[in-house]
Amino acid sequence: MSIQRTLQKCLDDWTKISGLDFCLLNADGSVYCSACSRQLPSPSRLEDFLGSSALCMANSDCCLYKVQEKGDLAYILIVWGSGESVPTIGELAVYQIESLLSAYAEKNDKNTFMQKLLLGNYTEVDAFNQAKKLHISSSASRAVFLVETRQEKDEHALATIKNIFSARTKDFITSVNDSGIIVVRELSSTETEEDLENIALMLVDMLGTEAMTQAWVSYSNIAEDLKQLSNAYKEACTAMEIGKIFYAERNVFSYRRLGIGRLIYHLPVSLCEMFIQEIFGDETLDSVDSETLTIIRTFFENNLNLSETSRQLYVHRNTLVYRFEKIQKKFGLDLRIFEDALTFKLAMLVAGYVTYTKNQR
Repeated sequence: MSIQRTLQKCLDDWTKISGLDFCLLNADGSVYCSACSRQLPSPSRLEDFLGSSALCMANSDCCLYKVQEKGDLAYILIVWGSGESVPTIGELAVYQIESLLSAYAEKNDKNTFMQKLLLGNYTEVDAFNQAKKLHISSSASRAVFLVETRQEKDEHALATIKNIFSARTKDFITSVNDSGIIVVRELSSTETEEDLENIALMLVDMLGTEAMTQAWVSYSNIAEDLKQLSNAYKEACTAMEIGKIFYAERNVFSYRRLGIGRLIYHLPVSLCEMFIQEIFGDETLDSVDSETLTIIRTFFENNLNLSETSRQLYVHRNTLVYRFEKIQKKFGLDLRIFEDALTFKLAMLVAGYVTYTKNQR
């Protein structure tokens, strides 16, 4: 919730509780938020108040208060009403507003610090000193989660994630670009890699049910201290990219478990193209129809078991054999033989990577 909405809610609540009317003005005299429709004091009166050293000015119908932030004038609070309690209520309101401004500023400072830290914009000494100033533990273990949805700047997804972690005051929820939401989670000594996966799965599930959106979540290795968080963020980004390229059927990607996709991702594109040419020759994977590709992927998922593949796809065994024989005739690979199946699987992954790379140019 923005600071303006928070202050507006405070003014509305104070009006209901006290029966007094409240209005908060900017330093230039314009209305920032208000809980009433009363006529404002004259510009000359506001000017006199701002020019004086007094923090409060009262007359028969209202009280004016200066609201400060870090020693500078931030707002003017107006309280309308009569009775001996009005000055006290006004002073309490000013104290509450200044406390909220201070807390909001500290939260923003922490958020900015974490963003710069993730991007590697601090030296180790500067990061340690700034963390100490903001009361952020520099020795706590943390993990970085990267959440992406189909929609950029997904405010609904962001609100859902903030609600999920609302009770965890030492976690950070932020972003450094338009592509995703970053969760920096402080870990207890008992949390493991399995716990991180469960958190990622929970995020995917909650965003699906609460925000009604498909989500992908990647997460880093555990960072033992602040100086490792920048690398942890890079790990989460790498896991997201590799996961989407090579494991499109999944929604959760761990940097620790990226399999063969990690190796292919770091190969030169020219080498990948040579491998594809060696396997497919003048043909391409695009020449294989989508139904056959589905059959092949299911066949691989079932450890080259024809009977189980036939049962899952409701396709006769002889139909599968016919499809595989067509693949063998086209590419010279018999997918029922482990070595040929492995070669074809690698070729599919490499072809997907080359296509992705070309689309990114």
